[in-house]
Amino acid sequence: MQKGEAGSSVGNSATRVVKSMTEGNPAALILSFMLPLLLGNIFQQAYNMVDGMIVGQMLGADALAAVGSSSSVQFLILGLCIGTCAGFSIPISQRFGAGDEEGVRRYVYHSIILSALLAVVMTTVTAILCMPILRLMQTPADILEDAYSYLFIIFLGIPFTVLYNMTAGMLRAVGNSRAPFVFLAVSTFLNIFLDMFCIAVLHWGCAGAAIATIASQALSGFFCLIYILRKVPLLYAGRVERRLDSATAKTLVAMGIPMGLQYSITAIGSMVMQASNNSLGSVYVSGFTAGTKLKQLFLCPFDAMATSIATFISQNYGALRMDRVKKGLRQTRVMGVLYGAAAGTILILFGKNLSMLFLSADNAASLDASVRYLRCMGYLFWVLGFLHCFRNELQALGYSGRAMLAGVIEMGARSFVATIFVPVFGYTAICWTDQAAWCSATVYLVIMGLASFEKRVREVGGNSERSTIN
Repeated sequence: MQKGEAGSSVGNSATRVVKSMTEGNPAALILSFMLPLLLGNIFQQAYNMVDGMIVGQMLGADALAAVGSSSSVQFLILGLCIGTCAGFSIPISQRFGAGDEEGVRRYVYHSIILSALLAVVMTTVTAILCMPILRLMQTPADILEDAYSYLFIIFLGIPFTVLYNMTAGMLRAVGNSRAPFVFLAVSTFLNIFLDMFCIAVLHWGCAGAAIATIASQALSGFFCLIYILRKVPLLYAGRVERRLDSATAKTLVAMGIPMGLQYSITAIGSMVMQASNNSLGSVYVSGFTAGTKLKQLFLCPFDAMATSIATFISQNYGALRMDRVKKGLRQTRVMGVLYGAAAGTILILFGKNLSMLFLSADNAASLDASVRYLRCMGYLFWVLGFLHCFRNELQALGYSGRAMLAGVIEMGARSFVATIFVPVFGYTAICWTDQAAWCSATVYLVIMGLASFEKRVREVGGNSERSTIN
């Protein structure tokens, strides 16, 4: 297969399930790839939202606080796994864009080995340290037992989280964002049923919500795996590719670990922020939990945009089409800022209505805390359009270390505001902590993103036949 002809030599059945993004209108390609991702992200958040709605309405505000008191810890641990799997998919996407089928399969095989190792290590460590983590987070004593039962089960399900994100990342790397969405949608409906069954019928409380989430995640992961084995031979490593190669493994580690750490480093700042908020009492914990779940829902389009632009850039960088990379980046930035402005307006005007999905009118103090958090966030939500676009540009162009530094900046900003200002200004400082992190990281990313793109353009112009993976 020649460069720029990704997928052209794949069998008929595979041709229908992989797609090159190296030809055609960038905006149209990105949007068509983004739509299933967006729906998938919404269904992914539906896992957490259904948990929150059912727990909050059926078990009360304290139970909702127990489920939400460890959300930043989950972001830290699961984010490391999700980010690492996303990093593993970038070399696959670059090889696909370059038309290198053998390279695609070689990276797939090594991704499986490394992902399995990641799942074993993370599950073991987090299960052992679950209670110390919750105590470190200053989880209120009245919700500690429920928080532990929920978080411990979530940690035991890490292998299923890795399975889904690994297989879904492989499919997206070769231009297929529809199959992961379909499987995630099916498992989400199962999650709704299991939530109701485990909580309302079996009376398992917060543990039941965690069991429902993990079972649904496992189903979506196995569906993706079976789909790959049956429909996408491009992603099935043969005997030739199933040989351990240190150079291939090092490339994956160099891409995956920084992306995983970026998620986790960002989460450390969120943990400091949540610990500060936990110290304010259960009322603010439940209000913050409701606001955070809504924030995650409104972040779904940004997450879908980020994955779409990363895949688009990776494939076109692999095909040495930097002109298309530039055009796609420009169009995506405009889309991101426009969405951020519209979503921010909704959060400002309708925060109370949205918060009542999780909190009843009887919990007036918690409801007010959620509304305040959403209103403050809405003013600067548009900044995320720049942040996600530039960060994923750096990752897709191979500058994962530079992208990780943005996570360090976010962590520093969140930790500084939470540590210094929350003791003085209380919950008001919590409401502005995220925005301080976003703005700080965005300034760095814009400067670094523009400089890094120009460097890659010069490299491609100087040697158009060079390998895109060093």
